[in-house]
Amino acid sequence: MTDRVPNRFGITVPFDGLTLPEHREVFRELVDLGYTDVWSAESGAYDAFTPLVLAAAWAPELRLGTAIIPAYTRGAMTLASQVASLCAANPGHFAVGIGSSSNIIVERWNSIPFDKPYQRVRDTVRFLRTALTGEKVTADYETFSVNGFRLGVKVDPQPPILVAALREGMLRLAGREGDGAIINWLSADDVRSVTPHVVGPNGEPREIVARLFVLPTEDRDLVRFVGRRAIAQYLNVPVYAAFHEWLGRGDMLRPMWDHWKAGDRAAATEAIPDELVDALVISGSMEQIAEHIGRYVDAGVTTPAPAILGNADQALAVARAIAPARRA
Repeated sequence: MTDRVPNRFGITVPFDGLTLPEHREVFRELVDLGYTDVWSAESGAYDAFTPLVLAAAWAPELRLGTAIIPAYTRGAMTLASQVASLCAANPGHFAVGIGSSSNIIVERWNSIPFDKPYQRVRDTVRFLRTALTGEKVTADYETFSVNGFRLGVKVDPQPPILVAALREGMLRLAGREGDGAIINWLSADDVRSVTPHVVGPNGEPREIVARLFVLPTEDRDLVRFVGRRAIAQYLNVPVYAAFHEWLGRGDMLRPMWDHWKAGDRAAATEAIPDELVDALVISGSMEQIAEHIGRYVDAGVTTPAPAILGNADQALAVARAIAPARRA
C-alpha cells in the first residue's frame, strides 16, 4: 500500500456470514487494528442504522457512517429522529451519509416515485441541517413539506453530512452543502475526475469516502466471474450507467447495455471487458489489495471503506492484512 496513510480508514460492515451479535468481537478487533470508521449500507439486507447502534455500544472509539441512507424511503420526522438517536448513542462519532439510491430500491422495492433525485437529496440535506439543531421546521421544500416539526433530542455536536454522489451536479452539492462525498464503483484513476467537483463554498477540501469492492483471491477466473456479475448488476442501473458514460466509458459499455436491454443477460455479462473488472474490483494477494487501495488514496480518497466480497473469514483476513496499524 502507499506510504501515504489517510487520516481516516474505515471498512464496510456487517460482514457476510456473521450474525449481528457475532460482530461484537469484530468491532473490538477493528479498533485494535487501527480502524477509525465502520460504514454500513442499506440495499435489501440489514438496515443502515442497527449495525451501527451495536458498534456504538461495543466499540465507541469508532466513527459510524451510513453509506447510504436513501433520501426517499423515510419521512422527514423519522429520518431526523433516527439520525439524532445514533448521534446520541455515540456523540461526536457519527457521519450521516445520504443519497438518492436508485430506481430499483426506491420504485421497485418501495413503490415510491424516483422523481427529482438531485432535488430530493438537496432538500433532505437542508432539512437535516435545520432539524438537527433543534429549530422548529416549517418549510415547503421542492420535493416535500414539513409543518411544525421540532426534534425532541439534543444533538451535540452536529454530525457531518456526506452526500452519495456520482456525476457533477451531486458532487458539487456534496461539497457546497454537504461535508463531503461518498463514492463507489469507480477506478482509482476515476477519482481524479470526481474530486475536483467536491469543494466547499470557499474552495476548501472536503472528505471523500470511497466504498471499494474487494475480492480476496488470486484466482483470475473467479475474479472475472464474480466481477462481471457484480458490474452487470450495478452498471445497468440507470444512475450508474449515466455515471460511467460521464466518465467516458460509453463505447466500452455499449455492448453490455445493448444486450441487457434486449434481455440477454448472459451476453451482457460476457461483454464486460477484463480491464474494467480489474479497474473496479480490487483483487489479488493481500499485498496487491493493499497496494490497489493505496492508489485510491493517492488519487484523493480521504476515507477508504473497503467492502469485502467474501465470507466472514475472508473479510477478517483482509481487514487484518490492510489494517492501518500495519502502516504506522
